[in-house]
Amino acid sequence: MESLSFFIGVIGNVISVLMFLSPIDTFWRIVKQRSTEEFESLPYICTLLSAALWTYYGIIKPGSYLVATVNGFAIVVEVVFVTLFLIYAPSKMRAKTWVLVGILDVGFLAVAVLVTQLAFEGERRIDAIGFLCAGLNIVMYGSPLAAMKKVITTKSVEYMPFFLSFFLFLNGGIWAVYALLVQDYFLLVPNGTGFLLGTAQLVLYAIYRKAEPSTTSVASDRLEDGWQQEPLISPSHDQAEG
Repeated sequence: MESLSFFIGVIGNVISVLMFLSPIDTFWRIVKQRSTEEFESLPYICTLLSAALWTYYGIIKPGSYLVATVNGFAIVVEVVFVTLFLIYAPSKMRAKTWVLVGILDVGFLAVAVLVTQLAFEGERRIDAIGFLCAGLNIVMYGSPLAAMKKVITTKSVEYMPFFLSFFLFLNGGIWAVYALLVQDYFLLVPNGTGFLLGTAQLVLYAIYRKAEPSTTSVASDRLEDGWQQEPLISPSHDQAEG
């Protein structure tokens, strides 16, 4: 059983890495145009926070190194993405990004670590950070609901990229299986949620994939960038992961 859970976890890590790297095309576009245009930094700031918390969870919980490693990788990726926002965003967006990074990725993270270190010990500490990670991950996994609503109202999948939905489905499913094998319900609940949402998106895609795309909304790549995180596991996630 241990070898099977390790194998499933490794597969989950690979899928999570692909999810975390999925915005690369968007950021390459930002670098080439030297502008973030109308893209928002909040999804990446939140994914960075989630990845940091899951890394902490993976470190303090025995045997959860797969959770720690994939989210540690996610931290590096998201730091790069957020840094590009700070370089190329207009002054107003840059100021907003700095404020959000300070509040969420520095302040909130520091408080979470300090409180759990000082107020809890052993399993209680693991449970406290696990509850926090799972709650944050469920919120992040719920973000595609906006895209699903758009698909239903426009009767078009123009605004719900297939591969993003597919990876959400795979990521949630594989980490839910891993969570069952290792009996980690903090991973199971958010990733089970991600699996169900991914399944719903694929069903919608099958229903509306042949519909004529709408011409009255924002570009699909911008919407994609606004809700694609991650992740994790995750986003991910054990965000991924969770």
